[in-house]
Amino acid sequence: MSNEPGNSRGNSAIVSGSRSDDAPIRPTLSLVDAVALIVGTVIGAGIFETPALVAANTGSIPAAMFAWGLGGAMSLVGALCYAELATAYPHPGGNYYYFRRAFGNGVAFLFGWARLAVIQTGSIVLLVFVFGDYASQLWRLGEYSSALYAAGAIALLTALNARGVRLGAWTQNGLVLLQVLGLLLIVAVGFTLAPVPSAAAPAAPGGFGLAMVFVLLTYGGWNEAAYISAELRDVGRTMIRALLFGLAIIAVLYLLLNFALLRGLGFAATTGSEAVAADLLRRGLGAPGAALISLIVVVTTLCSANATILTGARTAYALGRDYPLFGFLGRWQGGGETPTNALMVQGLVAGLLILVGAVTRRGFETMVEYTAPVFWLFFLLAGVALLVLRVREPHTPRPVRVPLYPLVPLLFCGICLFMLQASLAYTGIGALLGVAVLLVGLPLWLWQPKPVDGDR
Repeated sequence: MSNEPGNSRGNSAIVSGSRSDDAPIRPTLSLVDAVALIVGTVIGAGIFETPALVAANTGSIPAAMFAWGLGGAMSLVGALCYAELATAYPHPGGNYYYFRRAFGNGVAFLFGWARLAVIQTGSIVLLVFVFGDYASQLWRLGEYSSALYAAGAIALLTALNARGVRLGAWTQNGLVLLQVLGLLLIVAVGFTLAPVPSAAAPAAPGGFGLAMVFVLLTYGGWNEAAYISAELRDVGRTMIRALLFGLAIIAVLYLLLNFALLRGLGFAATTGSEAVAADLLRRGLGAPGAALISLIVVVTTLCSANATILTGARTAYALGRDYPLFGFLGRWQGGGETPTNALMVQGLVAGLLILVGAVTRRGFETMVEYTAPVFWLFFLLAGVALLVLRVREPHTPRPVRVPLYPLVPLLFCGICLFMLQASLAYTGIGALLGVAVLLVGLPLWLWQPKPVDGDR
């Protein structure tokens, strides 16, 4: 693929269905579907954990609100870069395909392996563990309740998406609606309560830099839109609109939610809380507030997990198209417009990671450590790929071009470098496990027969 002269759209072989053993990919997803996927992916469990940490590390309400606004602006920088890549090279492999064109087969293979074994599956598992923790507050299933709920969620959502992309998209749209309504309820409670007087406090040792680590982690996930680029109607217009609308909705919700928490609880109570949303609803609604927040978190995490499952299998599909070892993943089910085999294998890998989390008894924390460094390494390479492809393939049509080039891509690369360093500095043994699994891809690559077009 990386040596395909004249393939200006970057996905002609796959979209046209050049192989006889699977169906072609057709553009079936709308702008609403794409926005729902972005919003649902980004607004996950983090927003119920990070507001207290951001406030503690900034030291005042204005500084905390500035951090959340800055996070939205920094995410917009990355979104502009991804809009150019996704519209110039619409492909279900997303980063996998960009890396292959920019750096050759080796880097692309390692990314495809990492996404299947570390990044996406780890992200799915950390989300369903949060779902399991809060579902267990409503109905406990015994000693391993959280892991059982997590496994059940993966099985159900994988099955729904395997039935077809439309069913997966309808599930996503419905969950996003419930998710946004739940967040707006929290905002309404915070704004109707009598405000608690707040004063600035000394910032925590990590300071503003660490606060931005938490903010950007909470904004993470909008890049998943790249993996449905081949399935979007009118991708040249729809992709950039979906990214802009999606990030605008997310930023507004985050700013409203954080201001409502800080106003309703006060600065000191927010920074000292282990469950800020639950404390706010308990203050406003009494004991029923604890059950209500559990229900809201359950819906939110299911929404994010469904979006992550839907997009994650697309890279495994692209990997299977190119490498015989993973060839069974490269099948597209025509009736459901979905990569069924890739979804099933992704679910099995996530199930194994659930066992790891259940054994450590730290499911969420272990998966955060497991995924973060590998994720930010390849996010950095995506920014570099944009720069390389501008030089290597200057005549490729680009319906969306990054403004202020090359300053915006360079700024994006700088943000990713900062986050890569931070993820290594603030994570433990889980990060080493994630890097070790990534390195397993090296002997697999050396042993694996190479695609016919070879590296550049």
